[in-house]
Amino acid sequence: MTYAQYIKAIGSGAESARSLSSEDARQLFAAMLDGGVPDLELGALMLGLRVKGESLEEMSGFMAAVDGRTHILDVPHGRLRAVVLPSYNGARKEANLTALLALLLQRFGVPVLVHGLLEGLGRVTTGHVFRELGIKPSITPDQIQLALDSQRLAFAPLNALSPGIHKLLALRARMGVRNCAHSLVKMIDPFQGAGVVIAAATHPVFLDLMRGLLQARDGRAILLRGTEGEPYANPKRRPRLEYVHEGQAETLFEAEHDSLRGLPNLPAAADAVSTAQWIRKVLDNQVPLPKPIANQLSCCLYASGYAEDLNQAKAIIAIENSGLTTA
Repeated sequence: MTYAQYIKAIGSGAESARSLSSEDARQLFAAMLDGGVPDLELGALMLGLRVKGESLEEMSGFMAAVDGRTHILDVPHGRLRAVVLPSYNGARKEANLTALLALLLQRFGVPVLVHGLLEGLGRVTTGHVFRELGIKPSITPDQIQLALDSQRLAFAPLNALSPGIHKLLALRARMGVRNCAHSLVKMIDPFQGAGVVIAAATHPVFLDLMRGLLQARDGRAILLRGTEGEPYANPKRRPRLEYVHEGQAETLFEAEHDSLRGLPNLPAAADAVSTAQWIRKVLDNQVPLPKPIANQLSCCLYASGYAEDLNQAKAIIAIENSGLTTA
């Protein structure tokens, strides 16, 4: 395969650049994932796409290439869909509460797959918090499946699920900027449409792009503006929570815009130890569960099939928390 034609198409400047077709994008990204593109051309393609901006058609092709190179997992036996929590940003300012959402879902018997990076790059990752909670990563596909089947919860490093896109993600340290792989990993569903992907982005343009791509895929997802990019609802102010299924995007909760009446009880610090201690207190009903996360949990129970509708899911959460959910 020659790459000059692709570089010319996407890197010809504001007036002449054009988007690739879905099939061309799939073939090109497949070569990237397989390590078949020389470094010079790979860097040019990555920067060209970043400057031009990826189209929905291109992202669809890229995602198809990723799907074909991601290890397939089976949903544990039962009627519930597995919830997929892609965790790639980590936390700098606020406590990273992705592990809390995962453990709450596990408590309801919903299978949960958390996948992400082991390295923190100066941030507190979900892997750091899991380690403080005694939850170790599963480093092979067989270990991931065993953890899902036996514990209903697995934490999988990206390299164990999709080594090719892990290598592309690692280019950020070398190139200094993000690339489209950072958005694609947040939509990976190793269950081939049988999971519920919790897809989070921080910028409206990426939310729109992810919504379009999720609508075109055969599966279910909860789309939201993530907290520092992590897939949990901001505990101080709920973002809009959308349920994407059957090609449609349904708003389950609108974003909160009113002035805060009070701050929820949150970890005293953002480090992994403080976060893990606070999570244990929430799970033991010693500390109230912030309402935005309770709302997101309701969405997950509904989308996974645990509850027949959103109202039933909200009622279940209310009863489970025995009045400890913050207003």
